[in-house]
Amino acid sequence: MIYNVKITVPITRCSFVLLVCIGLWNSRLFPQSPVTPAESLRVIQHSAFEVGERLVFDVKYSFIVAGEAVFRISEMSEYNGRQCYRVEFTVQSTPTFSWIYKVDDWYESLIDKNGIFPWRFKQRLREGKYRNDFEARFDQVNHVAYTEKGQYRIPPYVYDAVSAFYYVRTLDFSKSRPGERIILHNFYKDSTYTLAVKFLGHQQISIAAGKFNTLVIEPLMQEGGLFKSEGRIIIWLTNDTKKIPVKVSTKVLVGSIDAELREYTGVVGPIRAKVE
Repeated sequence: MIYNVKITVPITRCSFVLLVCIGLWNSRLFPQSPVTPAESLRVIQHSAFEVGERLVFDVKYSFIVAGEAVFRISEMSEYNGRQCYRVEFTVQSTPTFSWIYKVDDWYESLIDKNGIFPWRFKQRLREGKYRNDFEARFDQVNHVAYTEKGQYRIPPYVYDAVSAFYYVRTLDFSKSRPGERIILHNFYKDSTYTLAVKFLGHQQISIAAGKFNTLVIEPLMQEGGLFKSEGRIIIWLTNDTKKIPVKVSTKVLVGSIDAELREYTGVVGPIRAKVE
């Protein structure tokens, strides 16, 4: 069944990093967790993504293509004796738009292959004159986050902004009803914040990459990286096992910012939600 989804997005202030979601580590500041028996951590079976997946988006400011955003699972890395996806998310303004407002943002998350939770997160933001670097290591065994400023207690399977997004891609929305929410926890800077993912319904949309049957969700977050509290953000995911993001939309004070999937590579198997 296809639901008609009417979306009203309030005008708010946000940056390019709302659209989706650094140096060497010092072993004294960021001690690694002990190698953990596999049976003590969760295992999530999924077919949503794999190494080599690369998703490229046009970032549009009103009717202008102002930048490019890329999600990339670049390789498999080993951390604490466990296999991890190395996921990068970048946003860069076009040369023309950089004269107005230059953006060069980079995020990286090491996501446990079996459990789909993060061990390490890095962020480097360059937006106009704004600068913000942040790093964290997550001891998912003893529930402690380590940053340059100290160590903090965290709940089991806490996320960063990037890993939360990939975890959502593994969820089953087949029995979800509009309005239902999934509650996650996200760590950023020195605190853990609640991240609710609200299911809005189903919609068929056409973009540069094709026509897709989609699930429509809304991340509701207090703070932290991709999903800030400054504005409402809507995400369209393919309505299949892959849940590929095909469109992200928000509003700003003077127009709107949308990210639409332009091209994709490295996707394992057919995208069954693609209509044409």
